[in-house]
Formats: sequence, C-alpha cells, structure tokens
Amino acid sequence: MDQVAGAIADPVRREILMMLREGRLSAGEIAGRFPISRPAVSRHLRVLRDSGLVRDELVGRRRFYVLDTGPLAGLAEWMALLARPSGWEHRLDALETEIHRTRRERRVHGTTDQAKENTA
Repeated sequence: MDQVAGAIADPVRREILMMLREGRLSAGEIAGRFPISRPAVSRHLRVLRDSGLVRDELVGRRRFYVLDTGPLAGLAEWMALLARPSGWEHRLDALETEIHRTRRERRVHGTTDQAKENTA
C-alpha cells in the first residue's frame, strides 16, 4: 500500500494514470504530452510499473503501458476506514435520532391531547 501511495503522490504520475484510463499508450505517446524530458517520464513509468499500477507490453520494438487498478483496492479500503465514523460518532448520531423522534412524538401527542381538552 505504501508503494502505491508513493506512486500516486506525484502529479505527473497521476496524470499518466489518467491518460492510461482511456487505453494503452506507448512510452513515446506519454512522453510527448509532457514538457519534461523523456528520461524523466521513463522514471515515472518505472515507479508506476514497480508499484503495479501499470503493466508494460512489448509489441515489436514498441513498449505500451496499460493501467492496472488492482493495487488501488488496498489503498481505497484503508482510506474508507478513515472516512468511517468512530464509535462515539455512531452513538451521538443515534442520540440525535432519538431526540428528533421524541420531539416529533411530543408534538403529535401534544396536539392530539390539546384537541381532546378543547372538545371536552
């Protein structure tokens, strides 16, 4: 998970991943979309490949890169844990729900009781 998080920490690598969402691209096609040198793009591709986020396919003399989102699953699960409320937040949410329910019941029963008193 740390290697995946490190790989997506760089904006150039995130942009490469977004490009590969559309389909496989050659190293040259990827490099042509950046103002940085081809060796720099090659280093970024190596980091992405080492993290498992991209696979490379050799077709003749050309190397194509393909997105592999599998390694993101572990990172996504961990991030979901951060977003999940803690035990206290669950209890406070339940308390708030109970307070609203009790107030609603009092309004309904209070109105009904007042109507009975007025007709008696």
